[in-house]
Amino acid sequence: MLLRLFLLFTLVPLVELALLIQIGGLIGLGPTLGLVLVTGAAGAWLARREGLRSWLAVQRELGAGRVPGEALVHGMIILLAGALLVTPGVLTDAAGFALLARPIRRRLIARLRERFTRQLETGAAGFMTGPGIGVFWRSTSGRGERPEPGPRGREIVVEESGEVESGTPIESGRR
Repeated sequence: MLLRLFLLFTLVPLVELALLIQIGGLIGLGPTLGLVLVTGAAGAWLARREGLRSWLAVQRELGAGRVPGEALVHGMIILLAGALLVTPGVLTDAAGFALLARPIRRRLIARLRERFTRQLETGAAGFMTGPGIGVFWRSTSGRGERPEPGPRGREIVVEESGEVESGTPIESGRR
C-alpha cells in the first residue's frame, strides 16, 4: 500500500509535468495555461452538477425509506472526479471527466461490487461491529480469519437474501 501511495504521489505528478511541458512546446505557454484553467473550471462545474444529481438521488432514497447505497457510491466517485479535475494536469483531467460519465461510473461500481462480493464469499473480507460503529475487515492471511472484536462487539450475520439474521454479541476474552 505504501508503494502504491508513493507511486501515486510521485509518478503521476512527474508524468503530468512532462505532458504539460510537451503540450506547452506544441501550442505555447499561454494556450497550455488556458487549457488547464478551462478544464479545471469545466470540471468543477460538471462535478457540481453531477454531485447535485447524486445528492438528490440520496434524498429520494432516504425519503422512500431505503438505504441509499449506490447513490452514495456515485456521490463518492463524483467527489473523487471533482478532485481530479481541479488538480492541474492532462491525465487527472481525463480520469476526472471519465468518472463523471454515468456509464463509466456504473461499470466501475459493478466491478467494485463483484470484487467485494467475491471477497465476502471467499471469507477474505467481512463486516463486524464494535461499540457503536461498523467495521469492515479484510483478512491479511487470505484464509478468512476474522480479527477479535472488543468486549462489546456484535456480529451481524447476513443471509444470501441480504437480510440480517442476527445481531448477537460476540464473546471475546479480551479486556
